[in-house]
Amino acid sequence: MGKSRLAPDYWLLASVLGLLAIGMVMVYSAGSVLAFHDYGDSFYFVKRQILFAVLGLVAMFFTMNLDYRILKKYAKIGLILCFALLVIVLIPGIGVVRGGARSWLGISSFGIQPSEFMKLGMILFLSFWLSKEDYRINLFTRGLLPPLGVTGLAFGLIMLQPDLGTGTVMLGASLLIVFTAGARIRHLAGLAAFGALGFVGLILAAPYRLQRITAFLDPWSDPLGAGYQIIQSLYAIGPGGLAGLGLGMSRQKYSYVPEPQTDFIFSILAEETGFIGGLLVLILFLILVWRGMRVAMTVDDMFGSLLAVGIVGMVGVQVVINIGVVIGLMPVTGITLPLISYGGSSLTLMLTALGILLNLSRYAR
Repeated sequence: MGKSRLAPDYWLLASVLGLLAIGMVMVYSAGSVLAFHDYGDSFYFVKRQILFAVLGLVAMFFTMNLDYRILKKYAKIGLILCFALLVIVLIPGIGVVRGGARSWLGISSFGIQPSEFMKLGMILFLSFWLSKEDYRINLFTRGLLPPLGVTGLAFGLIMLQPDLGTGTVMLGASLLIVFTAGARIRHLAGLAAFGALGFVGLILAAPYRLQRITAFLDPWSDPLGAGYQIIQSLYAIGPGGLAGLGLGMSRQKYSYVPEPQTDFIFSILAEETGFIGGLLVLILFLILVWRGMRVAMTVDDMFGSLLAVGIVGMVGVQVVINIGVVIGLMPVTGITLPLISYGGSSLTLMLTALGILLNLSRYAR
């Protein structure tokens, strides 16, 4: 193992802090109206966001300076705890239902999402498992199926909540790790066909998911129902133009765009800061992905490389899905924009994971 650098990747660190700062401003701007209406305090969301950001930054500083190889020791027990939380949250009376999904554990408005912990837990475990020197991922039955089976079990528990967005992000990051570890493309292609059939089954099993698909294809066919979210999001983005209406000047956040501080915060950002603001956010995410993949390609060991791929994949998949939904290129799935959207456990866990990535950058060549 090469000697640790004196400092982590500055480009990577700057992109993370830049996105977090933009997120703070936008959580207040996008959520102030809803916060005042529901809680009588325009600063309700941003005060909580600051609290969780501080916790996340402390966790990021810790994981950034902790030797990442220590994480191997806790990969198995971490995954077991994540599975336990996914089971506990499904128990009526313990799991809290919000937005139609039993995906929260907590008291009153404070809570955690076990599925968020599972995303990072699965990345750590697969990176540890598939980096073993004697593991043969190129074999189908003994190599590829076991890690996919574990991932599929976690995905199934998340879907029982149900939370298709988070489950899809975890699945996407896991598949990137499996592919990077050396799985054969023909094996993955064959399983992808079965996976596509499974997704069709999930869509048909819940009528609201089918409605979201039809609304995605033609939102104006049901403008007050399934197509409402996409239409209002586009109504926010369109008037933004080049430079936007100005910070705090959004019209769509006045109870038009649903969840303006979480799932659809990018539409409010585009309305208030225009094409320039939206492009700046995308550039920062691209820098994060670029530097993260550079770390994955240059870190000294297989575990570190797979870990970097998984963390970058988690961020990248989530960004693509969220912005794809907001601009009408994907069906509504209910997923936040990393570092930008309002969120407690999701923000803290994301900063923790990015701290690990920054740690890895200190060992990159």
